[in-house]
Amino acid sequence: MTEAQATVEPFLRVRGLTKRFKEKTAVDDLSFEAYAGEVLGLLGPNGAGKSTTFLCLAGLARPDAGTIVLGGTVLGANRSRSIALIPETPDTFAALTVWEHLVFVARGCNLADGWQARGTELLTNLGLWDERELLGAELSKGMRQKTLIAATVLAGAPVVLFDEPMIGLDPLGQRELREILRTLRAEGTTILVSTHQLDAAETMCDRILILKAGHDVAAGSIAELRQSPDGERSLEDRFLEITR
Repeated sequence: MTEAQATVEPFLRVRGLTKRFKEKTAVDDLSFEAYAGEVLGLLGPNGAGKSTTFLCLAGLARPDAGTIVLGGTVLGANRSRSIALIPETPDTFAALTVWEHLVFVARGCNLADGWQARGTELLTNLGLWDERELLGAELSKGMRQKTLIAATVLAGAPVVLFDEPMIGLDPLGQRELREILRTLRAEGTTILVSTHQLDAAETMCDRILILKAGHDVAAGSIAELRQSPDGERSLEDRFLEITR
């Protein structure tokens, strides 16, 4: 936690989050918090519970236990545009063009007139403007992912979850995504990023939460996590030590 964060309340609080799938407990009594204007990274090996945590936060999976508090309000099943998820496997509407995805979001969220300029900026920055008339059925995985990123950011949810956002993006798309994250952060959006790419986590995230088998096993800033009894180590080395 930074000195500035120590003086403010977390915007998102998760307490005792638990999710089971039959005999398997995917998330086990998980508690953490995130602040407005912060990028919190969720790291962990396969099966650590990162994607399940995101599904529960976004209201797409019902937790078996725990509470999710946003801005002091306990969230129920209806997230009412408060938490948006961009999943690892992007799905778009096959019969809508890229631009029509933005129109759909603008109308569904009752965005004020003038959203078109923001939508144009997002598509341009993501390298999609020239493809704005392509149908969802014609898009590559990377283009579908960019379309969802643009639509989600346009909606303006105060909390945005990115599940493995770099997978499928070309180098330009990755750079532009980092710029979008910086812009959202500056606007006060709370951002959670799940990734296996430790180098990306170092450049994107203010703090890191490391999960293993549904539990949180370490948390802190990059600098804090790199410290070990033997001195400073790389984030990769420390991650492997913590999750081994």
